[in-house]
Amino acid sequence: MKRKDRLKDQIKKYFVPENFINRDLSWIEFNKRVLEEALNPSLPLLERIKFISIFSSNLDEFYMIRVSGIKEQIAANIAEITIDGFTPQKTLHEIEKRTQPLVSDLIEYWHHVIVPELAQHDVVLTTIDKLTSGERAKLNRYFEEQIYPVLTPLAFDPSRPFPYLSNLSLSLAVTIKDTEGEMQFARVKVPGILPRLVRIDEILQQPGENGGNSEIKIIWLEDLIKANIHRLFPKMKILDTFAFRVTRDTDIEIQEDEADDLLEMIEENIRQRMFGNVVRLEVEKDMPQYMLDTIITNLELSKQEVQSLRAPLGLSGVMSLYSLPLHLVKDKPYLPKLPKVFEEEKTSSR
Repeated sequence: MKRKDRLKDQIKKYFVPENFINRDLSWIEFNKRVLEEALNPSLPLLERIKFISIFSSNLDEFYMIRVSGIKEQIAANIAEITIDGFTPQKTLHEIEKRTQPLVSDLIEYWHHVIVPELAQHDVVLTTIDKLTSGERAKLNRYFEEQIYPVLTPLAFDPSRPFPYLSNLSLSLAVTIKDTEGEMQFARVKVPGILPRLVRIDEILQQPGENGGNSEIKIIWLEDLIKANIHRLFPKMKILDTFAFRVTRDTDIEIQEDEADDLLEMIEENIRQRMFGNVVRLEVEKDMPQYMLDTIITNLELSKQEVQSLRAPLGLSGVMSLYSLPLHLVKDKPYLPKLPKVFEEEKTSSR
């Protein structure tokens, strides 16, 4: 056998799938390590909450860029096996298989560990039915003055198109029965310009109104909107209200050689990101099937692209909790200090 042929045979031994790692599955393993930091009991509470937010925002970006690219390959009927032994279809299957348990574990950890620990430090994530009549009255006023003016319910029926859903936007799917007894579907967007976590103590603005203690009560913005949803549909019966969230394809491909004006092309591509295909739909776990079918059909999704999760959806917003005045459950700030040996050298050199 010639030396050249022997060299080819030796190279082939190394270029086998067992010697390569799929880059998308490798990324999931990286984000899994971020999740492990969030689940690490040795870390202070607010540091774990910070990692929960980072894990969630990382996953959002992964779907927006990497998963969307894989789905584009599948849509283009690309079925070639890459050097790691994966086709686009197999990669997508493995992604869903590995990410679903991670997200489910995180949400359960949030409810069973993080929320109780926050309560131990007088930070209570509550619901409208657990508040006093005085607190509810103040929250209702806050809803009327701050939230109600920026809500735009959009109905969907044969005469009106399905409402546009922006990327990573949280929405409420509402089914109502009108005065004529007909059932209608509507979407209410949870406004991103308002805090996702509403601090009730800041709305009350009276320290003594909570019984004189330092307890911080917080309610999710979508829960406050749900509790007042009837105000958006007067004289109508509210049948169901459930939250859902979409992730769109935001990957940008720029052909520099074909651009007359590169800046103009980038601006146009950024505008087009708003209308990218939906690559993931997150819905509340108990959403009725008829409501889920309505959303899936109009977004032209398959059931494999739906993640049914326990609320709250989109935990990247919990980063705002890091600003709470709870210094004992944060890492101590790092203060740089010159090592003693360098101080001695510095002193001797004078």
